[in-house]
Amino acid sequence: MKKHSLGNRIRGKIGRAIFDYDMISEGDHVVVGLSGGKDSVFLLVALNQIRRWSPVKFDLSACSVDISGGSWDVSPMEELCDELKIPYKVVPHPIEEIIRIREERSPCSFCANMRRGILNSYAKEMGGNTVALGHNLDDAVETALMNLFRTGRFRSFQPRIWQSNSDMNLIRPLLYLTEKAILQEISRMEIPLVRYTCPFSLETERTRAKELVLDLTARFPDAKQNILHALRSIDGKDRWQAED
Repeated sequence: MKKHSLGNRIRGKIGRAIFDYDMISEGDHVVVGLSGGKDSVFLLVALNQIRRWSPVKFDLSACSVDISGGSWDVSPMEELCDELKIPYKVVPHPIEEIIRIREERSPCSFCANMRRGILNSYAKEMGGNTVALGHNLDDAVETALMNLFRTGRFRSFQPRIWQSNSDMNLIRPLLYLTEKAILQEISRMEIPLVRYTCPFSLETERTRAKELVLDLTARFPDAKQNILHALRSIDGKDRWQAED
């Protein structure tokens, strides 16, 4: 990996998200859920750089849940973590096989929940108290629209949440960055990624939501930022209240 530094604008947006939602405190041990894709790899590299200049001192590790059960080539991530001198653990688990056996109707949701539970457990074994995931602004917007159209509730995942069942914080420091901005920064910094195609990702509700967001932003360029603003500023006065 080239030794490029984060761009000031990108670093500022990550720092702002961390500050706005009090994601990292002094002495925290943050474990990045490393999938090998663009978001999680970029998150690991970004946090590694941020902790060098941040006045808030924290430890950093990485953990991957191998959903193939052991056939996934994780050597590129091992090499990256070795280069960055970041402790790294791989946890094989046959999630793909379980999905096939169960004939899951929502494989992405099932997989995400299983991976998160496994990740929380092993992050704690590694001494972590905070798990960091690479969800970005596009993910937040897509989730909000999926919830709106499927459940009638305008809500998305939280930037920071306390998981009482695992006794762990969960944070999303890339929340203010678009997918496009992340891809551009990865290209500029020449960060290596792991090529992995999920067998259940060809046609999902998330894919359809992504296409909808692309269409919306083509018509309304500020759509993503406006949806983010709406999520941050939902006002009780805007709710329709039925008369008793």
